[in-house]
Amino acid sequence: MDAKEGQSDLVLILDYGSQYTHLITRRIRSLSVFSLCISGTAQLKTITDYNPRVVILSGGPHSVHTADSPSFPEGFAEWAESNGVHVLGICYGLQLIVQRLGGEVRVGEKQEYGRMEIKVEKNSGLFGTKRLGDRQTVWMSHGDEVVRLPEGFEVVARSQQGTVAAVESRGRRFYGLQYHPEVTHSPEGMETLRYFLFDICGVTAGWKMENVMDEEIKVIKGTVGSEDHVICALSGGVDSTVAATLVHKAIGERLHCVFVDNGLLRYKEQERVMETFERDLHLPVTCVDATEQFLSKLKGVEDPEVKRKIIGKEFICIFDAFAHDLEKKLGKKPAYLVQGTLYPDVIESCPPPGSGRSHSHTIKSHHNVGGLPKDMKLKLIEPLKLLFKDEVRQLGKILDVPEGFLKRHPFPGPGLAVRVLGDITKDNALDILRQVDEIFIQSIKDAGLYDTIWQAFAVFLPVRSVGVQGDQRTHSHVVALRAVTSQDGMTADWYQFDHKFLDHVSRKICNSVRGVNRVVLDITSKPPSTIEWE
Repeated sequence: MDAKEGQSDLVLILDYGSQYTHLITRRIRSLSVFSLCISGTAQLKTITDYNPRVVILSGGPHSVHTADSPSFPEGFAEWAESNGVHVLGICYGLQLIVQRLGGEVRVGEKQEYGRMEIKVEKNSGLFGTKRLGDRQTVWMSHGDEVVRLPEGFEVVARSQQGTVAAVESRGRRFYGLQYHPEVTHSPEGMETLRYFLFDICGVTAGWKMENVMDEEIKVIKGTVGSEDHVICALSGGVDSTVAATLVHKAIGERLHCVFVDNGLLRYKEQERVMETFERDLHLPVTCVDATEQFLSKLKGVEDPEVKRKIIGKEFICIFDAFAHDLEKKLGKKPAYLVQGTLYPDVIESCPPPGSGRSHSHTIKSHHNVGGLPKDMKLKLIEPLKLLFKDEVRQLGKILDVPEGFLKRHPFPGPGLAVRVLGDITKDNALDILRQVDEIFIQSIKDAGLYDTIWQAFAVFLPVRSVGVQGDQRTHSHVVALRAVTSQDGMTADWYQFDHKFLDHVSRKICNSVRGVNRVVLDITSKPPSTIEWE
């Protein structure tokens, strides 16, 4: 998804480290407008070479008062004004515009985090038909505030606390929002982005998911030599399945898929997944049982980051061994490994400097990103790494991946290792969790809720509680249930089950799974939590 060939309607996003930055990319693409994200500290020539119609400055965890805080390059504002480029600053991006163009930003007397109400103070194209005094709820996340605007700027909206929430300079084509329109917690945020792009900037829609497929096939063919063979790591989930199907379309039988049973899978996952691969997808898949290899390495390990790195390393060892065996059969060792890495994986893992994400904070190292060893021999092909889950499902539909696969809930690469808190080898934790999870998910399906919920799963907690079962005292395990709704996995709300459903599931778990006497429900959104517990 590269676009340097006269992309007149390209929206270029300068990333200053916000965990929401790539949601901006996603939201704009959902409006059928092509968007790309690059480092906020890119040189001016890099920015101008893209020939963007619009530039968006993202939010970030920094303050414009910090000496080493990131900023756009010298000459950027002058270039934008002289070339008719529209600029929108979001949160930190707004403060950067104000500070660099002669205004003033200071540490706020009252910090604003979470849902806030703003009021329109001036008619503006940013808010479409809204007029003076109209209000809307938005998602705030900032500590600094604008106290003086640059010449030619006006306040468009203020928060309920009186801080500047939106500004504009129509003559200079600079706009700014102190809140995040890209998150679902700003209900009218998409409308604001729509007004900005189409009504203010005059951008033309026309970008489609078919463009992604054609571009990625071209990239894969250009990367893989005409005689090279490729390994694909299949997990049984949506992402790796779509990635495999895409690569198979590009290079055909030179793709060799491997499904690894690492002992961390869900109830009867190996049998169910292998049957689907062979019956519906017709992909050449080899199943490798590496249960003992993984569990022996993870014995006694409690830290989730260490778990992820161990799992990432062991996966690569298996793929290297699989490649060695293929070399004996083919006379040529595969040089590439396909993974179904998504944008959220990359964002949360926060790759090192040079990746364009150097201003971000690490949330967790995903086993297929931050957990990969530095000395791995196989080169990576990650055709989905700039896509979100819903985009992957769209792509899968175009590629004729069965609907049943596309609707599967996300499952973490490290598997149940990050759903058993603490040592996964103690107290029969994995077997207990598999049974609990199966009851929970099947109950959700029976209730007709599976497609409504983004992701649901059970968690094995490292605590015991006293209970009464069969008129006897028990001192057994506690499990947690989690279910969330989301559009892309970057933000999520907990699903509000009917009380009768929860009562049914709790009773069934405690009556059916030996070793469990207490069930709790996780009712935390993302943020502040992540979807998975580890």
